[in-house]
Amino acid sequence: MTAAALSGPGSAGGSRGRRAFRTLLPGLSLAIVILAIAGFNPRAISYMGFNLMLNLATPVALATIAQMCLLGVNDIDLSTGSYVGFVACVTATWLPGSPLLGALALVGCIAAYACMGALVHLRKLPSIVVTLGMNFVWLGLAILLRPTPGGTSPAWLHTLMSLPVPWIPLPVVLAAVLALVTHWLFMRSAYGTILRGTGGNSDAVARAGWSMLKAKVAMYSLAGFFGVLSGMTLVGVTTSADANMANGYTLLSIAAAILGGAEFTGGRISPVGAVIGALTLQLITSALSFFYIPQFPALRIPPEWQVGAQGIILIIILAIRAFINQKDLQ
Repeated sequence: MTAAALSGPGSAGGSRGRRAFRTLLPGLSLAIVILAIAGFNPRAISYMGFNLMLNLATPVALATIAQMCLLGVNDIDLSTGSYVGFVACVTATWLPGSPLLGALALVGCIAAYACMGALVHLRKLPSIVVTLGMNFVWLGLAILLRPTPGGTSPAWLHTLMSLPVPWIPLPVVLAAVLALVTHWLFMRSAYGTILRGTGGNSDAVARAGWSMLKAKVAMYSLAGFFGVLSGMTLVGVTTSADANMANGYTLLSIAAAILGGAEFTGGRISPVGAVIGALTLQLITSALSFFYIPQFPALRIPPEWQVGAQGIILIIILAIRAFINQKDLQ
């Protein structure tokens, strides 16, 4: 009996098992975090508790999907945080009193993202350089528009983000809807397959007659669109805006997308995983901020260590995924 015969069925079964585990890893991470919170403070596992802990989960999840769009074409966005902050300033400053001006500004934001995609593709510029430059542009515009914290949320937006939903907290419902819609868009629709193909095998997509420029512009436009939704929902939750209120969303969105199964190359993305990754990191942040072990009150984690705790979780998940990938290559 040959070595190939010996390694055939068993090896294939093991590979399928590892792929299944890798797919389920974001969900397992979320379950572990929830179980840890339940162990530290059982009262947090309730309708009110999840509403409190996931209060900002919707804007984080939308920012993560925006980041995932660029990861899907092998790019990365270093301006996500400042962009969401600028959108929030537009939403809180112009939408309540001048809705037409505010709407035009938000449409212009999406158009700017489309132009970024065209620039990156046509001039062969690294996305990390272009988006880093735009990070300062968005931040400067936000400061000019809203030099001090303030503004107000449009009444309809605040009503939507505080809508009482029976049995299931609103952030969980919105996360589920976002995951299902984006999963269909990117993973099930024909055009979504083409868009993902530009990151996985751009040569094959080009040979099939699809325009790489249009695909790149489409993905950047979608990133701008989801970024707009992120900034708007952020104002709907907080009811005001600040130019620096979303600066942490850049690294948070990258971490959540990677935690959810996305890769920096190859066009590998997972919309459902990205949303789960965003929920996981938001739960970690909220748990470290508001909950502690009653028997050991001195063990409350300082706020400056909370980002480090998120990083440790991310490193562990990436190490597990790298181990699984290495096993598949053997």
